[in-house]
Amino acid sequence: MAEKKAYPLRINTKVLDAVQRWADDELRSVNAQIEYVLREALRKQGRLKKPEENGDD
Repeated sequence: MAEKKAYPLRINTKVLDAVQRWADDELRSVNAQIEYVLREALRKQGRLKKPEENGDD
């Protein structure tokens, strides 16, 4: 399993509310949803290897 690191995040209230609704729809926590969105964006840009290549979920 990949190591996790805490990181404080300042985020616009409206953006956070939208992420919360999205996370609720997909049965994730807000934290997990933010990480999922970031991971997918990084993969699409070729900045993160696919899960089978780097051991991520």
